[in-house]
Amino acid sequence: MSREQITSAKRIVIKIGSSSLTGKAGSQLDESAVEKLVAVVAACKKRGAEVVVVSSGAIAAGLAPLGLTSRPKDLATQQAAASVGQGLLIARYTQSFAAFSITASQVLITTEDIVRRSHYKNAQRTLYRLLQLGVVPVINENDTVGTQEIRFGDNDRLAALVALLISADLLVLVSDIDALYDAPPKQTGAKAIHEVANIAEIENVVLGGAGTAGVGSGGMVTKVEAARIATNAGIPMLLTSLADVDKTMSGAELGTHFHAHANKTTSRLLWLAHATTTQGKLVLDAGAVKAILERGVSLLPAGVTAVHGDFIAGDAVELVGPDSKVIARGLVAFDSDEIPVMLGRSTKELAQALGPEYERELVHRDDLVLI
Repeated sequence: MSREQITSAKRIVIKIGSSSLTGKAGSQLDESAVEKLVAVVAACKKRGAEVVVVSSGAIAAGLAPLGLTSRPKDLATQQAAASVGQGLLIARYTQSFAAFSITASQVLITTEDIVRRSHYKNAQRTLYRLLQLGVVPVINENDTVGTQEIRFGDNDRLAALVALLISADLLVLVSDIDALYDAPPKQTGAKAIHEVANIAEIENVVLGGAGTAGVGSGGMVTKVEAARIATNAGIPMLLTSLADVDKTMSGAELGTHFHAHANKTTSRLLWLAHATTTQGKLVLDAGAVKAILERGVSLLPAGVTAVHGDFIAGDAVELVGPDSKVIARGLVAFDSDEIPVMLGRSTKELAQALGPEYERELVHRDDLVLI
């Protein structure tokens, strides 16, 4: 999808970060920022697009009412701030959308809701129905009970997974940084990278840390990871600032445009690669690593040297090489306590020693995705 084609996207996920939604030093919710974003969403709706908003800011919005001037470092206070801020945040969105005669709904979600396949389908059905009804779902991490997301700032990743979940045409990340740069943005001579045809092109780019306002927990690393997830699914991504988002979504050469992959991965394998939580590891020898990477074969017991973790057949596991580098994820066909006696042995030998049910792959190639 080119810059010009972006303007015709029919299903869009827009994520906005805490630093873009809060006032000076992140001490309170900036109502004008919410109104600016809502106006952009309303314009998309007017031309016939469906829009889902993934909004950070619950913790930041709860700081001022609690008398706090900066983001707390301890998890309990972060969750307390989120519980206060979530109500304020959705109230502001509801009021701002009402000015355009648009109904907004609050959807509290955690990555776990997408990780578990049954929850994944339920979330998908709910979001599809809301969009059919003309509603703008405003998704926020359930920061009052979630822990992983608060600690690691995964709202960028969550936005990418939501885009995957609803088969979006476009993912937009609105940040306090207006684009990806080839060096820290404040460094003299740093240049914006406006087009990224392949994530591999920017592997050597120095990525900065958290947002400038100090109220979020994301950073450029999580945004690039979000781009990796989205583009692998055939979904282009724009990284832009709140000031430029309307112009960027109208085709202007602003921000950073991450191009979608032409050969997109199937939704099932994308789920396996990005949305599952692995339960263990299988350590492969060099020969097995080469066979999987170069020939795309199934993983046989003969190529496995060690097993780590406690899992059952059907769970997701990581496949790692002798150097401990993760090369793939897969759905394992045996329980973890069955595997030790199988290590390094051929399927024919296993069938003779343990029975015909052992004459099969540890991980079938159809249940395996490279990382």
